[in-house]
Amino acid sequence: PGWAATDPAERAAALDRAADAVQAAAQELAAAVTAEMGKPLADARGGVEAGVGTLRQYAELAPVRGGRTLLGGAESIDFMAPQPRGVVAAITPWNDPVAVSCGLLGAALVTGNAVLYKPSERTPATGWLLARALDEVLPPGVLSLLTGGAEVGAALAGGDVDVVAHVGSTATGRQIAAAVARTGAKVLLENGGSDPLVVDAGVDPVWAAEQAALGAFANAGQICVAVERIYVHRDVAEDFVDALVRRAGALRVGPGRDPATELGPLVDRRHRDHVHGQVTAAVAGGARLRAGGVLPDGPGAFYPATVVVDCRHEMTLVREETFGPVAPVVVVDSFSEALRCAADSPYGLAATVLTGSMSHAQRAWRELPVGTVKVNAVFGGAPGGAAQPRRGSGQGFGYGPELLDEFTATKAVHIEAPGGGHW
Repeated sequence: PGWAATDPAERAAALDRAADAVQAAAQELAAAVTAEMGKPLADARGGVEAGVGTLRQYAELAPVRGGRTLLGGAESIDFMAPQPRGVVAAITPWNDPVAVSCGLLGAALVTGNAVLYKPSERTPATGWLLARALDEVLPPGVLSLLTGGAEVGAALAGGDVDVVAHVGSTATGRQIAAAVARTGAKVLLENGGSDPLVVDAGVDPVWAAEQAALGAFANAGQICVAVERIYVHRDVAEDFVDALVRRAGALRVGPGRDPATELGPLVDRRHRDHVHGQVTAAVAGGARLRAGGVLPDGPGAFYPATVVVDCRHEMTLVREETFGPVAPVVVVDSFSEALRCAADSPYGLAATVLTGSMSHAQRAWRELPVGTVKVNAVFGGAPGGAAQPRRGSGQGFGYGPELLDEFTATKAVHIEAPGGGHW
């Protein structure tokens, strides 16, 4: 209650100090990310910097938020005021643990909530380091860290909390949604996806392949908005695939701590088994390997950049989330066919379209049932962009200024003078 009653400007100042503390621990945090999940060190540093930027963004935005006044009677006062929801359980993933956690924690804290923070069991040291940095500048009890596996997440989701915010797999998100349906807590989910990339006729196939490689192989494909399936027009398919295969073969593979590494290992061998299982099933179903797809010898959870051609839209490799450095390619005969296939998915996180046609770009953003559509760039966008995932990919805003609204409840207030008189 004390934190909820603190002036918004004071909470924002505390969050700004928290950003300073995370910045001071940046090297240690980045090293922990690389050690725990294999992300190349430069990418890990980028994730920490993104987290710091997010904390500062919410520190700036929160104090200028407000409710709105309403037009009621001449002698009455009517307004709508946002208030903290109470206790937020934040359950965060391992693939970009600092950046994602800073988004949820920053927005929940600056709006006056107390937070129970559970990082992924695959990145517990990173979570502990981040919580320690934040806790140094926050009042006691405002942020609590809980570590552990699925049983801890289940206890939080079914516990006496007001909001459960989860970024992670669709399966876990569904379990959380079922749990909060029994408790009445609000649920905020950003879950899995199988994001399509549409390559239109007439585009430069080499440029398109560079975009596809970036989307499919960055962070070893372990990004929620990674390119998971590619629909390429037949007119450019051959040259596109040849260029994509060359790019996959040119990636420098190595441990994340090596500055030269472009493709690090997967998070662990359990996840590698999942990725390889989808690839081998596709090959057994008639697809062909053009690059990668073979388990390497030696220690670690390395998996090569993999290009799979002759894929069909109904294959599990195409329809379900792989979350690895795998680019399955489906050849289509028209832009309309590509859009139809891209829209036919149990997920609705994001999609990318590479096209030189403005009419096709307009069709794409209007018709694709996803939260984010990117045209001619697999990553990027203005700061503060916010989207609502659809279908199995979740619900609610996960980023941007709108995330502040997710962690508050709006109260309508009507005040009249006593006895119907004047004030």
